[in-house]
Amino acid sequence: MGACMALCSLASCASCLCGSAPCILCGCCPSSNNSTVTRLIFSFFLLLGTLVSIIMILPGMETQLRKIPGFCQGGSTIPGIENQFNCDVIVGYKSVYRMCFAMACFFFLFAALMIRVRSSKDPRAAIQNGFWFFKFLILVGITVGAFFIPDGTFHNVWFYFGIVGSFMFILIQLILLIDFAHSWNEVWVRNAEEGNSKGWFFGLLFFTILHYVLAFAAVVLFYLYYTKPDSCTEHKVFISLNLIFCVIVSVVSILPKVQDVSPQSGLLQSSLISLYTMYVTWSAMTNNPNRECNPSLLSLVSNVNVSTTLPTPTSAPGVVQWWDAQGIVGLVIFLFCTFYASIRTSSNAQVNKLMQTEEGRGSDTEGPVGEDGLRRVVDNEEDGVTYSYSFFHFHLFLASLYIMMTLTNWYKPDTTTQAMQSSMPAVWVKICSSWLGLALYLWTLLAPILLPNRDFS
Repeated sequence: MGACMALCSLASCASCLCGSAPCILCGCCPSSNNSTVTRLIFSFFLLLGTLVSIIMILPGMETQLRKIPGFCQGGSTIPGIENQFNCDVIVGYKSVYRMCFAMACFFFLFAALMIRVRSSKDPRAAIQNGFWFFKFLILVGITVGAFFIPDGTFHNVWFYFGIVGSFMFILIQLILLIDFAHSWNEVWVRNAEEGNSKGWFFGLLFFTILHYVLAFAAVVLFYLYYTKPDSCTEHKVFISLNLIFCVIVSVVSILPKVQDVSPQSGLLQSSLISLYTMYVTWSAMTNNPNRECNPSLLSLVSNVNVSTTLPTPTSAPGVVQWWDAQGIVGLVIFLFCTFYASIRTSSNAQVNKLMQTEEGRGSDTEGPVGEDGLRRVVDNEEDGVTYSYSFFHFHLFLASLYIMMTLTNWYKPDTTTQAMQSSMPAVWVKICSSWLGLALYLWTLLAPILLPNRDFS
């Protein structure tokens, strides 16, 4: 679906710049719903900005820009022309902050504009589902303006915006993973029952055991490498508490009362949530400024003394090595959740209430056939939207802040040295988000029991 959208939108660019999502897809994906196509295109905008940020933070980018005659201050010059542009702003963490600031403003603007849109008959729905060329121009315009923001306190202030937004996005990621696990379990159980095949049940059992084995192995490694016998007390508490909480939610998910009211719940979901919780725990510990409790992955692999091999975050102003292990894993999870949020059609009532979406439903009607003989995608929102337009854009707004923090490794800008430093606020934000995320998952299990009068079917 994603590849289809990308290829077809490029091919249709010349004739459909001001058109709607159905126009952009034309006949390439005739079975798609209008709501799904629109979410995919907005997600493509986010991924495009992410790609630009990754390119601009790559090491050596500033050196390459300075080779362009007459472009950067202090770079190669053309006789008679003085270099005026400050290339420090468009590389390193400064470029990531500005690019993500532009994306956040863009999505926040649409979040405010689309409040209380009830169906595609609302005039604002046409803006949501069309005018892509002008939307792209707006995003480009905000991005260009963002690079003219003076340094000052901008980076420090936006860092705290990023901390809060990323905290909320981590919760959304966990909700999406809960929904994915529910859908995964539901589909495989149905396939096993309808096909009378035990292979699907063995598949569920295999992945459940695999998730738990990986989560338990992570706990063991955390105790070995991220704690010391006489120090690193915070890490010991984080690891122990999250291990206990994961055991609790796993036990609750298979209690008879929970199974009676929510037969779709089970250990597959709990195992996936436990594994994600361990990732968040690991990600939090890697932001601890205490280098004794936060060894580099290279030192763990090579078994070399950390103090002699680990460069400090402030060793090179503005240089952030986001491509460490936890950053790469975080980027992969981000891409998965962004794509899944664009195509999900869930039947899980509790998750749908949290995500402000309707129960998943496809359209039984085929799209109209155009003059070119190609079938268009279906407008499945004439009677009511299938997702909250405003909340979806708010989700992308938070995603912009999360990708900013991920690419800069959650380091805090230092206005005096113009470098990046690890900080304890990032540690506590991630740990607290893991606790609150587990509480949300526990709520999806207990809500039908605690509120028996509400329909959670």
